[in-house]
Amino acid sequence: MKNGQELQQSATTETQPQEYVVGYGMAEQLHAGTPAIGEEQLTEARRILEEYKNGKQNLEQKIVNNEQFWKLRHWEMAKEPEHQQTPATAWLWNLIVSKHADLMDGFPEPNILPREPDDKEEARRLSAIVPVVLEQNDFRRTYSRAGYYKGKHGTSIYKVIWDAEKLNGLGDITIRLVDAINLFWEPGITDIQDSRNLFQCELIDNDELKATWPQLTDELLGSDLTVAKYLYDDHVDTTKKSTVVDWYYKKRVGGKTVLHYCKFVGDVVLYATENETTPPTSPLTDPDTGGQAVNPETGHAIAQPVGLPPAQAGLYDHGQYPFVFDVLFEIAGSPFGYGYTDILKPTQISIDQLNAALVKNARMAVRRRYLVSQQCGLNQKDFADWNQELIEVNGSPSEEHVRELTVAPLPGIYVDMLQFQIEQLKETGGNRDVNNGGGQSGVTAASAIAALQEAGNKTSRDMIATTYDAYKQICTQVIELIRQFYDTPRQFRITGEHGEEIFATYDNSDLRPQAQGTEFGIDMGYRVPQFDIKVSAQKATPYSKMAQNELGLQFYNLDLFNPQNATRALALLEMMDFDGKEEIEQRIEQNGTLLDQFRQVMQLALGMASRYDPNMVPMLMQTAQAAGLGGAPGMRVAADPELVETMEDGSLKQEEHAFVRKAREQAQSSTQPR
Repeated sequence: MKNGQELQQSATTETQPQEYVVGYGMAEQLHAGTPAIGEEQLTEARRILEEYKNGKQNLEQKIVNNEQFWKLRHWEMAKEPEHQQTPATAWLWNLIVSKHADLMDGFPEPNILPREPDDKEEARRLSAIVPVVLEQNDFRRTYSRAGYYKGKHGTSIYKVIWDAEKLNGLGDITIRLVDAINLFWEPGITDIQDSRNLFQCELIDNDELKATWPQLTDELLGSDLTVAKYLYDDHVDTTKKSTVVDWYYKKRVGGKTVLHYCKFVGDVVLYATENETTPPTSPLTDPDTGGQAVNPETGHAIAQPVGLPPAQAGLYDHGQYPFVFDVLFEIAGSPFGYGYTDILKPTQISIDQLNAALVKNARMAVRRRYLVSQQCGLNQKDFADWNQELIEVNGSPSEEHVRELTVAPLPGIYVDMLQFQIEQLKETGGNRDVNNGGGQSGVTAASAIAALQEAGNKTSRDMIATTYDAYKQICTQVIELIRQFYDTPRQFRITGEHGEEIFATYDNSDLRPQAQGTEFGIDMGYRVPQFDIKVSAQKATPYSKMAQNELGLQFYNLDLFNPQNATRALALLEMMDFDGKEEIEQRIEQNGTLLDQFRQVMQLALGMASRYDPNMVPMLMQTAQAAGLGGAPGMRVAADPELVETMEDGSLKQEEHAFVRKAREQAQSSTQPR
């Protein structure tokens, strides 16, 4: 056997992204001595994998059968020959497609919020960077495929890993959908993170394996490990492929749980984090020249350790399995749930059976058949040919000799039963006609139909809510991988608040542990920035857009955006609940604050004008009136333009305006003798 000491490489094939680079990009280091993961450990791992596989057989068979239902091929699995010809209807298929459309209408978008004030700017930057990372992974397509998988089988599984081969070796995050048939976990657990081991199996061409690991030979390739297979329409040849296993497991190291990883094929270790004992390094800077430090004797660059070796740090710093389960309907004792196919298979089968019986009866009824007596002397060939206008007979034909064989139609109760089964499937799956744009008898108003659609989408909203929970976990793992691996600055094209293109440079310098300094001579240690994730729909449905626009028009007509009504508007909004409420509250509060500031400035301006330039007072008062303020607080225009109203001791009093009083004093002084 060849162990990891002989076959240690970190490159992988295009179908199997590299999940870790030894030394974060440094040259590969081979070990000396016995590796931690060798033949004995692989034997135990294969035993555990076989145990997990045996405990998952029922789930695998269910997934294969559900896929046949999705392809409308479920009658091909029927044991009775007469059922193999039964036509399949697409009521269940239509339900899954409808739920998938609801998922796509609510495509998620993250809003990353800081937990501490010092992290506000970093949270704002991450809110712009994380969607770009998802877009570069074509996440919308992955999300769409996951939506179909979730509806068919009950759970979709995402894998969030670091691919060191991306971007020409710079490395970046990869997000992909995982088929549950190829993933194996500990039986009996509910949370996938509680599984002691986790295995992912994948068939890879032998030629690709030998190109990536030249040390592999034909004798070392191939595996007796088999996984369940779908009933493909095409012939899939797996004789020239080998099963490559990604083995994830957790261990307690230094008081914390560490995630380790091993890739193997057959009895050969291809890579194992526990076999990597060399710590990662980075070039040492020469303090005199500012450049890279060089050993004067050898001329080689000098490097310094920058972290723990993978044997101690594990695969990822976050210590979690890089898999996120998005469960539709949960099952006790399993991280994998069940979906609409599992619930509605019996109803769909009943619909197909009743439909087949009605179709068969209709075919028999439209085909005219006759009972012909042998004594009639009728030419049966001519009688069966409807193109023959004349039919010769021997003797005198009568109704006793030729009688039509009639087929009695099935009673209407069977048609009603078929319709009942269809309605049962719609009601159970929450896929009523109104959800697909249809109306009900007597309901013609557009607003009423829209209200029925919103009320009927409760199950879809619940399904989308659980998907958003999984989306939060995906974004959390993306942020943690950014924190660990984005050491080198990289460029991102992001969209600004007003739709403009912004090219930003980003790295993980503000996400790494931050020293807190000392207080009273005590080292306060390090702080790691943490964030919360709020998920919202990226694009609202046409109905929600219409409702949001109508709500905005109502607010405008109620004059809630008038700064003078800020207090009343905020009191009203406090009792309401709708998307975007916080932004509107902030805008109204800002308008109210600006109004108060304007009033203070106007008060000051009127006071100064009354003292130094009374001729400016009328213009200022007109400005205040034009702005809808009625003057500054405590001083506003009265009914008489020569009077001003003031608040004194809680009561309203009128007095002469300052410029009127000064004008009277000047006129009086001019008439007095000097």
